[in-house]
Amino acid sequence: MAELIIGIDLGTTNSEVAVVENGVPRVLPGDDGDPILPSFVGLADDGRLLVGKAARNQYALAPERTIKSVKRKMGEDVKVPLGEEQYRPQEVSAMILRALKDRAQKALGKDVQKAVVTVPAYFNDAQRQATIEAGQLAGLEVVRILNEPTAAALVYDPDQTSGMNVLVYDLGGGTFDVSVVRAEGGVVEVLASHGDTKLGGDDFDELLLNHLCDKFKTQHQIDLRTNTTSQARILRSAESAKRTLSDHPFARLEEEFIAEKDGVPLHLSMEVGRGEYEELIRTLIDRTMDCVQRSLDDAHLTAAQIDRVVLVGGSTRTPMVGDLLESRLGRPARKDINPDLCVAMGAAVQAAMIAGETVGAVLVDITPHSMGIKTLDPSSGDYLFGGGFSFRFAPIITRGTPLPASRSEVFSTVSDNQPSVEIDIYQGESEDVRRNHRVGMFNIEGLSKVPAGNKLVVQLDLNLDGVLKISAREKATGLVKHITIDNALARFERDERDASTARLEQLWRDRFPEVPEGEGDDDVGPDDIESEMLHGLESEGEGPSASMPALDSGPREGQREAVQARALLEKAERIRTKATTEDHSELDRLMQNVRTTLEDRNWHGLETASDALADVLFYLEDT
Repeated sequence: MAELIIGIDLGTTNSEVAVVENGVPRVLPGDDGDPILPSFVGLADDGRLLVGKAARNQYALAPERTIKSVKRKMGEDVKVPLGEEQYRPQEVSAMILRALKDRAQKALGKDVQKAVVTVPAYFNDAQRQATIEAGQLAGLEVVRILNEPTAAALVYDPDQTSGMNVLVYDLGGGTFDVSVVRAEGGVVEVLASHGDTKLGGDDFDELLLNHLCDKFKTQHQIDLRTNTTSQARILRSAESAKRTLSDHPFARLEEEFIAEKDGVPLHLSMEVGRGEYEELIRTLIDRTMDCVQRSLDDAHLTAAQIDRVVLVGGSTRTPMVGDLLESRLGRPARKDINPDLCVAMGAAVQAAMIAGETVGAVLVDITPHSMGIKTLDPSSGDYLFGGGFSFRFAPIITRGTPLPASRSEVFSTVSDNQPSVEIDIYQGESEDVRRNHRVGMFNIEGLSKVPAGNKLVVQLDLNLDGVLKISAREKATGLVKHITIDNALARFERDERDASTARLEQLWRDRFPEVPEGEGDDDVGPDDIESEMLHGLESEGEGPSASMPALDSGPREGQREAVQARALLEKAERIRTKATTEDHSELDRLMQNVRTTLEDRNWHGLETASDALADVLFYLEDT
């Protein structure tokens, strides 16, 4: 039996402990089932030591008896107060490590003596030594100090047999670092690393706290920051709002009896929008992007040479982070493994390897395609089809999101006194919604008679079984309509997925003249397309916007297959120019099969040939 070595992510805001079981890493939960242990240490009223949630919960009421974010002080020759005593940072960290050790022993029913503990890649020798000392004080032999980006890379690919360059963007509660690592032949090498030990989610919370306090001061002429208890309560509310804004466009903050003025209790009741919050933190996020570029420069790599982008840390859930990274690096960031847990899982992978165990890849359930709604892009100027940009797709749950998932976005009406909106749900990756797959639709009626810009919140909830729940809510009144679609993930496999470009066929109506036998369909042109008035939504901010009825078509025999085949051949020609030389012969053969069956008007054979070509294009398109 292999030696038991646990993996620990000793984080600024949260910490976790994990172990490999049956070749797969697992984060161990506490008594309440939560795998996350808040990195808080405190003293109760009666002098009892509190670690984790109990300490975090009392922070709002007794900040003087609670310590948070001690990781920021690791390696410094300082002491931090806890009640009437003073403690070194490694002593406080030892209390957290001891709680994690006890959690592991209880969950596994075994004595635990050894651990792999992770640290930021840029930690200096003093900080690493302090971490080892903290482990010793907790009764643990730290067999290895592991860089957090290395841990993240390991959990995505334990074998590391194929060479690849990985950029790990780690934005936690109190620290930030970005590392470029080279993984090859079972070895993970950090090529470059930049970061800031004083930048993280805590700073986002502080900015949001000041924003809320400033608004409250404007309303009531009272500064909540002058009272430690009030400030702690606002901070807790700000943290909750930040998490909500990761998945939803608005967050509501309610704190009763937060202050008193002239003997009258005052309550805090505010709403914060995601755009408002992201504007507050934009300067800090831009600083992290500068670090990304410096890391690439130091590693002597370009963005195009990065094979994988991995997100680590709970603060990476802020949508703006992933958007900016994708814009800079040209590829979406991997987030299918919980960013809060992947470092601990990577530490467990390293621990198992040291103990001589074989470790397999982590399998998670993700959504294979983006899901969203059809929207109207007003850039055409007249809201009529024909401008070239009127069929836009607004993704709400993006491809690769771990399941279950719940996301919402806000949209606006485009007409004054607009009474209703059609919510048309699609699945796919194209900005042109006609190239995606229609999932379903419903109407929300009885909207308020207000000028254009009436806000509606559209929410999608997708569970592990592929059940999709869609709701649309008028923000001002709370009017809501919803539907549920079963098997939303399973419905669009193979032929419908591969034939996504056939959505263009919706442009062609069933009123074309019959084509004489032996002639092709090439004479069908854009002049035959009819325009249709759009009644929809206009998206907030930069996103696309709202809904219009899909065109209904009834093609004659073979029309659908012919249009689909031509669209598929056009797509194949585009992909062929980017494909490698060794792929050309197979593509040419499959394309010729489609052309031959199309010319022969062999509709059954054409469908088979198109399926074969579409299968190859699907995989070439994702490489």
